[in-house]
Amino acid sequence: METAWHMNISTTVSLRVQDWAMADRPREKLLQKGIASLTDAELLAVLIGSGTRHMNVILLAQHILKANGNSLHELAKRSVQELQRFKGIGEAKAITIVCAMELTRRRIPTTNHKKSIVSNSLQAYTLLQPDLTDKLAEECWILLLNRANYLIKKIKISSGGMNATIVDPKLIFKLVLEHQAASLILAHNHPSGNPMPSITDIQLTQRLLEAGKLLDVDIIDHIIFTDNTYFSLADQGMLKKFPLEKSPKRK
Repeated sequence: METAWHMNISTTVSLRVQDWAMADRPREKLLQKGIASLTDAELLAVLIGSGTRHMNVILLAQHILKANGNSLHELAKRSVQELQRFKGIGEAKAITIVCAMELTRRRIPTTNHKKSIVSNSLQAYTLLQPDLTDKLAEECWILLLNRANYLIKKIKISSGGMNATIVDPKLIFKLVLEHQAASLILAHNHPSGNPMPSITDIQLTQRLLEAGKLLDVDIIDHIIFTDNTYFSLADQGMLKKFPLEKSPKRK
């Protein structure tokens, strides 16, 4: 069954944006009242720029949002090709929307480009959130840390399907040695939205712990991401070593 966002839009609207009251035009409204005054549809309309012959840009933006459950998280998952299925969205407009969504993913709290210290699972989650949010397939990342828990590098090591991704411990420890890391944090996402670890996740963690002992590398945590929350094996007492501070409670 074809989902709503696959459908072409063909609604006739005679009123042009130029005919609207000045305060109702998104660009003018932004200049007069500030960016916070714009609705999601108006912000999207500014990105799109123009509507179609039969539909003004605000209605086009509203239809795109409605087809994605009025959720920016769902909209952020759409590819250029998927967005082009909307009548009035060509390649250039689709690319603009996708790039805007990617910028929001990459916008994370920074400390003026100082080295990031990772002393609890919440900090690790925040650091990797732009990389593992809104993903339709599983991806696995590692954070390589020095002995003071400062980040050396974050690296994507694999990507897979909806339910699993293949993780090679040999590749992980090769990267650890290349970057002279003292410890690492493993993280992967569950596109299903269920943050609970699978048996495979637990078995992989155990294999990494055993290999880390031989190489004197601490496996600090294994974090499972969803778009809205995470599960930390270390916080739940499922690892043998606990060098991280206890994370602050999440709301």
